[in-house]
Amino acid sequence: MADQQAGAEPQASSSDQKPKPEGTKNPKAKDYYTQAGKAFEENKFEESIVLYSRAITEDPNYASAYFNRALSYAILNNYTDATRDAEHVLDMEPDSYDAPYVMGIISEYQNDLQGAKEWYEKSLAKNPGYEQAKVRLEQVNVKMASPQPQQAQQTAPDAQSPSIVSNADKTDMQEGQIKKVRFHKSTINFKDVVGMEEQKKLIYENIILAIKKPELLKVYGKKLGLGVIFYGPPGNGKTYLVNAISGETKSNVIIARINEIVDMYAGNTEKNMHAIFEQARANTPVIVFFDEIDALGMKRNGGGGGGEQSSTMRMAVNQFLQEMDGVEKNPEGIFIIGATNQPWDIDSALKRSKRFGESIYVPPPDRKSRRQAFIYNTRKMPIKGINFGRLARATMGFSQADIEEICDKAALIPAAEEDRTGKRRSIYMRDFLRMIKKHGNSLDEWYSQMKKEVISKTETSVVDGKKQTVVKEGKLTAEEKTRYKPMIKDVKRNTNSLYIRVKKIVRWTALNVM
Repeated sequence: MADQQAGAEPQASSSDQKPKPEGTKNPKAKDYYTQAGKAFEENKFEESIVLYSRAITEDPNYASAYFNRALSYAILNNYTDATRDAEHVLDMEPDSYDAPYVMGIISEYQNDLQGAKEWYEKSLAKNPGYEQAKVRLEQVNVKMASPQPQQAQQTAPDAQSPSIVSNADKTDMQEGQIKKVRFHKSTINFKDVVGMEEQKKLIYENIILAIKKPELLKVYGKKLGLGVIFYGPPGNGKTYLVNAISGETKSNVIIARINEIVDMYAGNTEKNMHAIFEQARANTPVIVFFDEIDALGMKRNGGGGGGEQSSTMRMAVNQFLQEMDGVEKNPEGIFIIGATNQPWDIDSALKRSKRFGESIYVPPPDRKSRRQAFIYNTRKMPIKGINFGRLARATMGFSQADIEEICDKAALIPAAEEDRTGKRRSIYMRDFLRMIKKHGNSLDEWYSQMKKEVISKTETSVVDGKKQTVVKEGKLTAEEKTRYKPMIKDVKRNTNSLYIRVKKIVRWTALNVM
């Protein structure tokens, strides 16, 4: 298997590296393996899988073929088959330390952070000096301490600098009731957040001053706020901002997970909400973070459903309002932050002044921020000849999550080549361009869906031979259109046919023209 995997630092000496497997003595299998490698290099991953499979048919014990087929499957997001092949390698080579490492990567891609942690630990148990496994293990520990593990961050936490210290691995639940709430502290601060200068200014004025200098605000008769809502497209750093605020204010962060709060048995949901706020009061200064708050604080007069589940959610919202009222009477040391992709679905009572009185838009990265995101996400990779400006243009309209995953998967390509050839190389520009072409933009579909939600549209029909035009309004009220104007503007721009064409031209040019 490969001596080191994605993102590894080059080593001055290879005398302590694990010997490479002998491969196969079957010439036909070797030939298929070589053809598969060429297909892999040309970004033809489906074809490489077919050829690796033929090599395995010729030689069922061809470990390297299984290993590289696992990488191909992983790049194509086929994690079931990738896992199967990696496990097969482990059966054939129990002492392998890079196969567990790849299993860890596969687990990460599937948001199974606990599984990834265990695999990286197994890799390090077999090779304690495996630096890249150390780095990824530390990053996984950071993500596990974060309220939203796979939400892309404005920049990922540095594995050796910003960190998060947790009081427990998870919230203590007994029979559907929260007994002990998990909280953490972060040393990430605004210096670790790329771009978003306007958002950071708003956050400083509306949150950080209220937590760090409440007396200063009182001097000027400023009433202390209680909470804010971060809203915007998915994958652009809302959770990371919460951790940055924690670091700036030296505050605890309590993670209020909706699936832990809401319980099927009567009374438990209200008790769980109360438990969170009770423990917040005991751990000030504290930020209580509700991710996907629209799932909890949805409009109580919202449509559809009825029944027991709707009744449970209405009770949850009512309890939420009561707890917020309690904090409002004594707000010092407690601040509530909600995050959502659809802020208009939140109950209006929650959004009134002194509850969630301020809404802050967290936008997708602009060109400058995308460039910085590529620089940050590749800082520990052995890169060479990278044009970061070109990568930023090629990812116009992409989210921070897209960029992070592109960098991660680009690092798999030279890892597979090293396994095949025994030669180590840097990660080149072509590797990133391949992954950008393969990955695509996760936000395009989201913007299309949001257009149906928030923008009025004109429909033309023919009735009795006469053309009739009907304007259908989106679901937003006039007040919501004003409050969420930045996001609505983004949705309109990104669903405009001319702008869509411009994005495609910019991306294509960056990908195909030097």
